[in-house]
Amino acid sequence: MVPALLILLGAMETLQTDLFPGKTLLLLPPVNFTIKVTGLAQVLLSWEQNPNQGQTIATVKYHVKINTPQEEDYETRNTESKCETILHQGFSASVRTILWRDHSFLASSWVSAEHKAPPGFPGTSIVNLTCTTNTEAGNYTNLKSYQVSLHCTWLAGKDAPEDTQYFLYYRYGSWTEECQEYSKDILNRNTACWFPRTFIHSKARNRLAVHVNGSSKHAAVKPFDQLFDTQAIDQPNTPMNVTAEIEGSRLSIQWAKPVSAFPIHCFDYEVKIYNMKGYNQVEKTTTNTFVSTTDGVSKYFIQVRAAVSPACRTIGLWSKWSRPIYVEDFKVE
Repeated sequence: MVPALLILLGAMETLQTDLFPGKTLLLLPPVNFTIKVTGLAQVLLSWEQNPNQGQTIATVKYHVKINTPQEEDYETRNTESKCETILHQGFSASVRTILWRDHSFLASSWVSAEHKAPPGFPGTSIVNLTCTTNTEAGNYTNLKSYQVSLHCTWLAGKDAPEDTQYFLYYRYGSWTEECQEYSKDILNRNTACWFPRTFIHSKARNRLAVHVNGSSKHAAVKPFDQLFDTQAIDQPNTPMNVTAEIEGSRLSIQWAKPVSAFPIHCFDYEVKIYNMKGYNQVEKTTTNTFVSTTDGVSKYFIQVRAAVSPACRTIGLWSKWSRPIYVEDFKVE
């Protein structure tokens, strides 16, 4: 669905035949408006043109308004619309028929539908859900061979009974999968999940839907949904084969790009150079080499980390720092 800016005055809803002198044109609201849940954090809105319209209007459109959980509105010529949204707070929407004609605006009354919030006691759903993805390291020869892992963590709700157990599912596109590998808190409740391999694309741009529900003998546990931008939660692998050498006052550092489906030109790097005497230098570079001048101290530690550059995707995380390597100039006394 494509959001559109609508300048809609309240009075427009009641404008009818007075907009079109000499014409008897009355827009009727759509009928059979329904909301159907088609997947995790995914609904299908559908409706039909009013059979009593009595006139064939080729230019008619529909104005869809999402009321909850977050307000949004847009226009469409279709009689159905897919929507990705969290559902644990409930979902409601409205639709009306609209028509622009001779620089005037005509609208029918609204019809509305609602998907109620699932049952559950307040304070029992999870909090602080965070997820990250990572491309599995290995010797791969083509894009299809890359596997993406998913790791999510959360905290139990403050009012969740001690016997509460949580279960996590993710949806990417049309694929939905339940977690099989959990980590637990001191009360043996699931508070982290690990998918070693997923169906998430290694250059994913779609949103990732995560759903966590729960069970308890003492209370109905309220579920929780969250949508993630896959580019924003993807953490690259660390750069590989970091090496360094000192020649005179020149410190040269090299490394290989991280294991990734992205090509070498898609990476930015940060280089950290430090020693035990308080020297600390962090520099950015877009190549896999860096040259610095030493300050007469013979011993240095080197670390490098990487991020996919804005030229190849809009947002993302930095990798973890590579393991420190040690370099020493034996000529310095």
